Amino acid sequence: MAKRVVLAYSGGLDTSVAVRWMIEEWGVEVVCVLVNVGQDSDSSESFEDIKSRALAAGALECVVVDAREEMANEFCAHAIYANALYEGKYPLVSALSRPVIVRHLVDQARKFEASAVAHGCTGKGNDQVRFEVGTHALAPDLEVLAPARNWGMTRADSVDYAEKWDIPIRASKEKIYSIDENLWGRAIECGAMEDPWAAPPDEPYTLTRATRTEPVELVLSFKAGLPVAIDNEPFELADLIKQLNDRAGATGFGRIDMVENRRVGIKSREVYECPAALAILAAHSDLEDLVLERDLHHEKARLETRWAELIYDGMWFSPLKEALDAFMIDTQRHVTGDVRLNFSPPGLLRVSGRRSPSALYDHGLATYDAADTFRHADSEGYVKIYGLGVKTWAARQGAKNATPPRP
Repeated sequence: MAKRVVLAYSGGLDTSVAVRWMIEEWGVEVVCVLVNVGQDSDSSESFEDIKSRALAAGALECVVVDAREEMANEFCAHAIYANALYEGKYPLVSALSRPVIVRHLVDQARKFEASAVAHGCTGKGNDQVRFEVGTHALAPDLEVLAPARNWGMTRADSVDYAEKWDIPIRASKEKIYSIDENLWGRAIECGAMEDPWAAPPDEPYTLTRATRTEPVELVLSFKAGLPVAIDNEPFELADLIKQLNDRAGATGFGRIDMVENRRVGIKSREVYECPAALAILAAHSDLEDLVLERDLHHEKARLETRWAELIYDGMWFSPLKEALDAFMIDTQRHVTGDVRLNFSPPGLLRVSGRRSPSALYDHGLATYDAADTFRHADSEGYVKIYGLGVKTWAARQGAKNATPPRP
């Protein structure tokens, strides 16, 4: 009996070619697993069409798993708690979906009694790390195969290979963008994107086309750290993200163009569109400004960077990430309230108001008008004691250290 491999299948060029290439070169049976993490915004191609492509490439079976609610409620939710932006810009679009896919990849490997799983990642990308480290964390006994690291083909070569085997791909040598899409946004690579000086072409954008000319104002409501309503209309998280993608994206908001430091040590030019993710994170962070105690707020901000790095680096299933999750969740007990967002074409967002029943903002303490309740006289002693150490240093040592010696 031939070795059986379960492939994480997207329906794109690389994974479609990988099906046939593994059959021809390695003599294996291939079962494809297509995990729907919200990449179904393109109505021109159904999941049945993508499944048919896998079978045309030679797959024994193609299993389609609907994981949209799982993606939203387990993975996007934790990213919201952590205000997760890798390098302060990227809301971890692809990085968040990979552990979802890995979980189902391992599950299907068990069901089909496969001895290995496979992915279509190249040797210079981040996703190879995420797929392989995640698989090793959940199933150390499974072998992980990476055909795209072995075949030595360019993307143009892969197009030729697909044509040779009559695999009905959508990529061409003229339109050779690599697009990864899920509920949290879209990542666009290759082609003109590889020149960091060149402006991105408008062609591959779909979520952030400015179809509205008038500003859009909405109120995003949170409960215990998660958005639950838009303009008082309640939504489940997955539906809320989709609604916000539509409404914010129609103003052109949500594009990211950055030079990113990959896990493997390469700088790459990356283009994303994530209107809902960026709007939710901006609102959530602003609401935390209102309700979190100062030291907790500052420490959380420090750990948010580490959390985002862990997810980017493929460490969703790791003890440190699990421990940080416990901290992040605990900080969200009082993150309940409303944030007013204003979207102005083309592509601007402004937070114009926030309120919460747990707000630590006290008007009487903050105001300078007649309603002021702050005891100003108390500050004299506080400031003297606070600065006592520096004053003592200045009196004893400061004069001779005022001008640093020349080297």
